[in-house]
Amino acid sequence: MTEFWNERSMDATVENMMLDSQASLLTQQEMTEILSLLPCLGECTVLELGAGIGRYTSQLLTRAKHVTAVDFMESFLEKNRESNGHHSNATFIRADVTKLDFPQKSFDLIFSNWLMMYLSDEELNSFLEKMLAWLRPGGFAFFRESCDHRSGDSKMGFNPTYYRTDAQYSYLVSSVEVEGTECGQKCGFEIVVKKNIQAYVEIKNNPNQICWLLEKVPRSLVTQTGFSTFQQFLDHQQYSSRGIRRYEKMFGAGYVSTGGPSTTKEFVDLLNLKPGQKVLDVGCGIGGGDFYMAKTFGVDVLGLDLSENMVNIAVKRAVTEKLPSVQFEVADATRRMFPEGSFDVIYSRDTILHIPDKLALFKRFHSWLNPGGQLLISDYCCGEKPWTAVFEDYVKQRGYVLYTPSQYGKFLEEAGFCRVRAEDRTAQFIQVIETELQSAEDNKEEFIEELSEEDYLALVNGWREKLGRSKSGDQRWGLFYATKACLKE
Repeated sequence: MTEFWNERSMDATVENMMLDSQASLLTQQEMTEILSLLPCLGECTVLELGAGIGRYTSQLLTRAKHVTAVDFMESFLEKNRESNGHHSNATFIRADVTKLDFPQKSFDLIFSNWLMMYLSDEELNSFLEKMLAWLRPGGFAFFRESCDHRSGDSKMGFNPTYYRTDAQYSYLVSSVEVEGTECGQKCGFEIVVKKNIQAYVEIKNNPNQICWLLEKVPRSLVTQTGFSTFQQFLDHQQYSSRGIRRYEKMFGAGYVSTGGPSTTKEFVDLLNLKPGQKVLDVGCGIGGGDFYMAKTFGVDVLGLDLSENMVNIAVKRAVTEKLPSVQFEVADATRRMFPEGSFDVIYSRDTILHIPDKLALFKRFHSWLNPGGQLLISDYCCGEKPWTAVFEDYVKQRGYVLYTPSQYGKFLEEAGFCRVRAEDRTAQFIQVIETELQSAEDNKEEFIEELSEEDYLALVNGWREKLGRSKSGDQRWGLFYATKACLKE
């Protein structure tokens, strides 16, 4: 690496540093995008790794309490020092990151660009553990890598890297653990957001520039499922690739929520969407509803889902659909950050059942909406307790946190929403399930041929159990509509 970069660092330009003749244009477009993902840095100490000539150092220094910029190339570091050394809150260190050492809990944010792809698996595992230890509890790590794709231009020279898929990076960062608190409780990373860098998609048709924002959290609070994170639990259990295929076959092409295209059309029509409006879909699944909204109403849609399996399918289909107005992220809605007034509509289908603190989430939704913005949610609910033992076991196995439709509505009111409508749609739920079940039974041979007999039986038995839970009164289904008050109200 030293020999490679010595040849390319004598002229410390952004083009040489990024190994790309379009570096200036890319930097200009990606800067706002990347900085918008970071938490508020007002009182934060930041460690910037692979800082290069300082294209992000200058931005971080104006936002954070202190920035320690590290790079192993003296020419790059000197250029950074020349540009940013006048800041009193800057420290510059020339070092190989694999040999760095800082006290535990020294930083609130660790920021890096194109660093981990230069580390072997052994080096990367060790370095991730160091990063976790250097972060304070609740601290964040941001990194961006070239995944399964060489960065830069061929004419700028070969860029030797350890190429990994985005899924491999996600698994590695989600699996690392360190002793994190005074009582010896382990800490790990939780994915806040993972997304394509849109500047590279638009300018270079390269969807393989991926960034992650991670949060350091106590591991025992992440999951009690046996998996490192709740996200891993979803992708290996309910939303495995095989599970998604089953759901889509039952709900309809593009859909993984109750009623598929029929309920999507019914509920979306309640919103009276207008061209150019910005919609946030929380729990977007494989994107069917988002493509429908964009095609039918001309809105811009950002779909979030915690399942990487779901989002990977959605991203691939977005390419086929040729809809640049629809984007997708692997993201945790309870940790994702957006400025106030970012969206005109927030839409969610059968997703929030996974989230324990619904009031806190609804307060976030309220903040993210423009004045007059609309919220529409369908979700699994429950009847009044006591529940049957069967339903208790079902809820525990799925990790659901359920409330009655009226309790759900009260959370929305408490979060600040007005014109709240909380409707018990269980009768419609039962009707839809019966229709889907009948369709599966009528097309049994097709189901088995396309999937398998095991998949067919799993679907049919699952839908019959759903009917039983709903008809007993334990499981309910709610539709919720609310608005954020206009400034003049």
